[in-house]
Amino acid sequence: MKNDEILKKFGKRVKALRLQKGITSQMALANKAGLDRTYVGGLERGERNVALVNISKLAKALGVDLGDLFRF
Repeated sequence: MKNDEILKKFGKRVKALRLQKGITSQMALANKAGLDRTYVGGLERGERNVALVNISKLAKALGVDLGDLFRF
C-alpha cells in the first residue's frame, strides 16, 4: 500500500468514527483532542502524516482503542 493510500484510509477511518460517535464537526473533535481544526481537516482528507502522540489523542477523544483507528 502506498503512503498516500494509507493516509487517506486513516483519514476516512477517523471521519467515520467521528460521525459514528455523534461528533458532527471537525472542530468538535479537534477541541476534544486538543488539536487544531485545520489539522483534523487535513488528517481526514489524508493530507497529513499524523504523529503517534496525536493518534493517541484522537483515540481518546473518540473513546476508542488505539488499534480501532487502524481497522480499515
